[in-house]
Amino acid sequence: MATQHRSAYDPGFVDNRLRVAWYGLLAVLLGVGGYAMWLRIDGGMATTNLTSVTPWGAWVAFYIYFVGLSAGAFLVSTLANVFEMPGMHRIDRDALFAAIISMVVALLFVWTDLGRMDRMYYPFFWRQLTSALSWEVHAYVAYITVLVTELYLSMRIDLARVAARGDGWRNRLCGLLTLGRRGTDEDSRATDRKWLKRVGTLGIPLAIFLVHGGTGVLFAVAKARPYWNSGLFPIIFVISAVVSGTALVSVLYVLRTRLFDGASVDRDLLERLASLIAAFVLTDAALTAIDALIALASLHPHEVETWNIVLFGEMSWSFWWFMVGLGWLFPLVVLSKRSWRRRPWFVAAAGLSVVVGIVAVRFNIVVPPQILPVMDGLPHGSYFPTAVEWLTSLGMVAVGLLLYTLGAEFLPLTPLEGDH
Repeated sequence: MATQHRSAYDPGFVDNRLRVAWYGLLAVLLGVGGYAMWLRIDGGMATTNLTSVTPWGAWVAFYIYFVGLSAGAFLVSTLANVFEMPGMHRIDRDALFAAIISMVVALLFVWTDLGRMDRMYYPFFWRQLTSALSWEVHAYVAYITVLVTELYLSMRIDLARVAARGDGWRNRLCGLLTLGRRGTDEDSRATDRKWLKRVGTLGIPLAIFLVHGGTGVLFAVAKARPYWNSGLFPIIFVISAVVSGTALVSVLYVLRTRLFDGASVDRDLLERLASLIAAFVLTDAALTAIDALIALASLHPHEVETWNIVLFGEMSWSFWWFMVGLGWLFPLVVLSKRSWRRRPWFVAAAGLSVVVGIVAVRFNIVVPPQILPVMDGLPHGSYFPTAVEWLTSLGMVAVGLLLYTLGAEFLPLTPLEGDH
């Protein structure tokens, strides 16, 4: 059986029956999602409830959700790689790998939302310097490069150590992933750590100001939608990203430690992660309340009516049950006692609740402002995702789960013994 900080390289599920069941479930989800994607490609946007009045829907909401997960998970990794917070090295690879997978899934949602999916490469050939979206696409490429570089530097020593232990297929795979750098001495380790900190430092402003803050800018510059046209939007995007990213890393840490490593959870690290989740949730709730008070106090008809839709109208179920209930109240209650913050399944439940609740945050950002007409005389919007939209979304999430599971099965995401 594998153990935490193990010297033997034996990743993967502890229970083979669980492995079979999990891959079986993913196969079903991918099959259903693949069929729905075929319907989307064959039928075009007619398979959705998107219209010229509400052109953005579930796919855009999930896109900004997964960009936020990625940015938040990356910022959690910097606590170990840049700020060198004690104990956080145990989750930095998980955070970086989750950040990479989340960006892949986010870009899948963008690609699916394109009216002409075959033109996804156009922003790289026909650049528009005045377009926030054009800048954002290039920022994503730079950001993914930073993530991949950091993950490589973080686990290269372990990859080299595993490659030197035999000639099995896993050893050969790890040898290929070292990119020819097989040194494991202290000088090699120091070089990796030095560049890891440098690349991580470079990634912080990239993630905050261009990746997820920049995603907030895409909405904030939309002057025709006063609800979006707010200077607080980029900040709210970053804070909710940190909330969801920290929650995701906490869930992955508990699940992978128990189901893959078969080891006990570090209670001190768990408490630290739980405390961060609670603090970020409170900050997110406070900023949302401030944004609502500013909008309501402005007495701008469009903003007041939009918040009325969010709080009491057709989107109120999403706001109260998911955003407030699952995203804020439940995790704060579960993490309110120190003893509960040290219990793995309590923290995992709170983290999962936040991860689900933030989805509602994204829907409440995207949909309500499009229900109201931008000028008198135009029709009101009405939107709820079709089965094709839900099922394609489920399939793309399954792609992310599959990629993460394969990485957890084959990569040393848990530091081997002595790799601190």
